[in-house]
Amino acid sequence: MRLVFAGTPEPAVPSLRRLLDSSRHEVVAVVTRPDAVAGRGRKVTRSPIGRLADERGIPVLTPRKPSEPDFVARLTELAPDCCPVVAYGALLPQPVLDIPRHGWVNLHFSLLPAWRGAAPVQAAIAAGDEITGASTFRIEAGLDTGPVFGVVTEKIAVTDTAGTLLDRLAETGARLLESTLDGIEDGTVHAEPQPTEGVSYAPKVDPDAGHIRWDQPALAVHRRIRAVTPAPGAWTLVDGKRLKVAPVELVEETLPERVVEVRKSGVYVGTTTTAVRLTEVQPEGKRMMPALDWARGARLEPGAVVE
Repeated sequence: MRLVFAGTPEPAVPSLRRLLDSSRHEVVAVVTRPDAVAGRGRKVTRSPIGRLADERGIPVLTPRKPSEPDFVARLTELAPDCCPVVAYGALLPQPVLDIPRHGWVNLHFSLLPAWRGAAPVQAAIAAGDEITGASTFRIEAGLDTGPVFGVVTEKIAVTDTAGTLLDRLAETGARLLESTLDGIEDGTVHAEPQPTEGVSYAPKVDPDAGHIRWDQPALAVHRRIRAVTPAPGAWTLVDGKRLKVAPVELVEETLPERVVEVRKSGVYVGTTTTAVRLTEVQPEGKRMMPALDWARGARLEPGAVVE
């Protein structure tokens, strides 16, 4: 089939690469978000999908809004049979959805109807889900409500962060997306309506979501930190300064809530249940370092607290 692929961030790259290497499909163009300022140098940067398309010599379309007349006209001219989508990052209006004869097929990193929305992987980890996965579905006007073509499942390890889990789902999801498109072309795959039960939502995770809530049980703290690692990152305040926190370890010791205790065996922080042990931290303006090294240099007063 003739495909126009829509995607933006790194997790979409395995899917595009797989489709570019497919002998059954032809990617005639790529749609991605416009180049944006990023990084400490504040340089204008191409999206990961845009960079891969450039490397492979594939035309790249970067409309600010998919409703722009020029984009609609160009997409119509390309006459795609189907438009696969992975984390594109913009809502598609109905006139655009109507252009490909097989519609737009989205790869979403959850087992729909669970965790519809922008941050399904983060939500699954924070909620303590043991199993998650990826789904392919036909995009319609609602938020991730379209009928589902297929799913793959993935176990969530107790050490998984959003980054490690998303890396795995990006690879297994790419295979699912390719097989879905193969099945659509062959007429062997048909979309089924999503169940009306089990619906949950995963809104976009902003930097404030990384602020650690020490007034919660240790297990909730542990999950939340993993859910926001590597981005936007977990953090707390020590003496009014932000301290970035890597995933922590659950321990049996107890401490008063928010109290920091430095021992030879590590740095511990109290929650509403047991304490957690810090592994690595990153003070403002410095690199990530072992928590004990930071604590020795910070010279924390006995009974110091985090906020």
